[in-house]
Amino acid sequence: MGQEDLAFHETMDLHELLNLKTVALLKSKMMQGIVFDQDLRAMLEKNVQLSIMDIKQLQRLYPYAKTQ
Repeated sequence: MGQEDLAFHETMDLHELLNLKTVALLKSKMMQGIVFDQDLRAMLEKNVQLSIMDIKQLQRLYPYAKTQ
């Protein structure tokens, strides 16, 4: 076991965070289509962009996740 490997509970946390961020991203993206207020639409777009960055950062941890 390498020092950089994630523990099993950290691997599960990683999966949970990725699921949470993915659902939030999809919800914000879908809400943009039905929102007419420009300020709210801009906030949703900012949330989409931040969620994409967060997901990319979390995906970089996948090589260190335990699978067995």
